Amino acid sequence: MVAVSALRPEREVPVRRKRIRPSRGYRVFQVVNTLILVGVVVATLYPFVNILAQSFSSESAITAGQVNLVPHGFNITTYKTVMKDSTFWVNYRNTVQYTVTATAISMVLTTCYAYVLSKRQVKGRGVLVGIAVFTMFFNGGLIPNYVLVSQLGLRNTIWAIVLPNAINVFNLLVMKAFFESLPGELEEAAAVDGLSTYGILLRIVLPLSKAVLATMVLFYAVSYWNSWFSAFLYMDRSDLFPVTVYLRNLIAGATGGGNEGMSSDLALQIAANIQAVTIVLTVIPILTVYPFIQRYFVSGVMLGAVKG
Repeated sequence: MVAVSALRPEREVPVRRKRIRPSRGYRVFQVVNTLILVGVVVATLYPFVNILAQSFSSESAITAGQVNLVPHGFNITTYKTVMKDSTFWVNYRNTVQYTVTATAISMVLTTCYAYVLSKRQVKGRGVLVGIAVFTMFFNGGLIPNYVLVSQLGLRNTIWAIVLPNAINVFNLLVMKAFFESLPGELEEAAAVDGLSTYGILLRIVLPLSKAVLATMVLFYAVSYWNSWFSAFLYMDRSDLFPVTVYLRNLIAGATGGGNEGMSSDLALQIAANIQAVTIVLTVIPILTVYPFIQRYFVSGVMLGAVKG
């Protein structure tokens, strides 16, 4: 019996781990940090909620300063006026076309240029970096750019918007830093397996760069979506304008008294909340896309900006 009992495995006694309570200083930090972040969220959301409320408010409530977070005198006159105009939808379609095309071209050029600059063995790499950085501080100016675009026959075309802004140097440098942070052994192994330079870029580097690529797509898309000056400068036909130029002209007409065909009440209503309606209609597409790439946005910026 003694031998049998000796062979029995002893029951394991569960070890109680002592729960470490956070210190008082850490709890105070959590409370202060939470209050600060809540304040930042409120300060960020308040202007947009206020603009949204103004876009649905009456002219008298807006001019009297009664609109805060809730619409007063609910009114959608300006929305109806803008959205029943066929030109608005033509210009909106132009904006989508310009943004998609320009973002795709910018991503291809920026990715290729950044990948070349990330290779230290490339001859003339310093010169290429210098050329890119030089354009951050110096440019030809408004009149030379206008003359150049006109001489190239790009006016009243999509290329007047796309080509002059095809590569953003800040985005280029962020992507270059990200490519430099990737392990070089991966590319060496792929080269040994027989992949060419383009194969390494397409099959090894880009799949590992989803975070920075999504970030750059967001940067470029927002920039092109909100852009209006290039189209205003290089385009004369209203059917080629992006929606930002359409809304800019509508604001100018409302605030400048260019509503001769409207009744006085309708003109006042449009003039009162046209800016709010403009902001809402312009920002809605970006707000619908951003949540899907937000997680890539944060990690992409951090990985491209910090190098170990």
